[in-house]
Amino acid sequence: MRLDLNKLEHLVAVAEEGSLTRAATRLHLSQQALSASIRVLEREVGVPLLERGSAGVTVLPAGAALLEDAHVLHGMARSALRRARRIGRGESETLRIGYTPAVTGDELVTLLAPVTDAHPGIAPEAHQRYPSELTAALLANDLDIGLCRAITPAHGLTRTTLGHQRLHIAVASDHPLADRTAVTLPELADESFMVWGTPGHSGYTDLLVDHCRHAGFEPRIERTDRQGTPPVTAVIGTHRIAFVTTAPGPAAGGKAHILALEPPVYAPLHALYLAHTTCPSRDTFLSHVTL
Repeated sequence: MRLDLNKLEHLVAVAEEGSLTRAATRLHLSQQALSASIRVLEREVGVPLLERGSAGVTVLPAGAALLEDAHVLHGMARSALRRARRIGRGESETLRIGYTPAVTGDELVTLLAPVTDAHPGIAPEAHQRYPSELTAALLANDLDIGLCRAITPAHGLTRTTLGHQRLHIAVASDHPLADRTAVTLPELADESFMVWGTPGHSGYTDLLVDHCRHAGFEPRIERTDRQGTPPVTAVIGTHRIAFVTTAPGPAAGGKAHILALEPPVYAPLHALYLAHTTCPSRDTFLSHVTL
């Protein structure tokens, strides 16, 4: 038995649209043709995948399981086609790398330097993505690798720990702590911590909260409305503080100050990528990473 990728694409569209009519419009098919395709797929699988109702369609458990694998299979197929076309056309290798706001542009440049020095034929393309966008782009093979901190890999993605980086504390230059060079976590129990993800929905935020709890207090957390901005600059003009991986000292042209955190605490740097795909530029990057 084989799975038809076109029929899987039809299932994905129906599930995402929640309606055969809308999915048919998206796929430029008649509703009758799309409905017939889904019925054939269900016969091939041997179990119902969708429940049709007057309010639309509901994905059944078997359908949800198949959808998880369908996203992975489509990404793998796109990866295979892209690689074959690149080799056949004699095109140079690219490395499409995504990174979440928890990873700074400076860190990315540092990580890429040994790769491009040793392999100047690899052309990196950098794209900042929020965690959910990063996962979707990796599964669709729109990115070769994603850099993040503490994201749980989605079904079909592999996570590799590249290393651990020391955390420090960023404050605005007019913050009462700005004249300090170092602080301990317990000293920050009454401060408001700026984070980018919602606790319980962000692995990185949960990691930072856990550091505070291990230090003996429940942190006061505020999710910033300056999404996409680096933590170092986001504290400017506020009395909040933020965990950063930037080295201690003046930052942001003197508008912020980075305090060493003692004793040291660390945050992991992770790489996510689509499993069972061939990507020489990604393998080269992973073999050259040094933290």
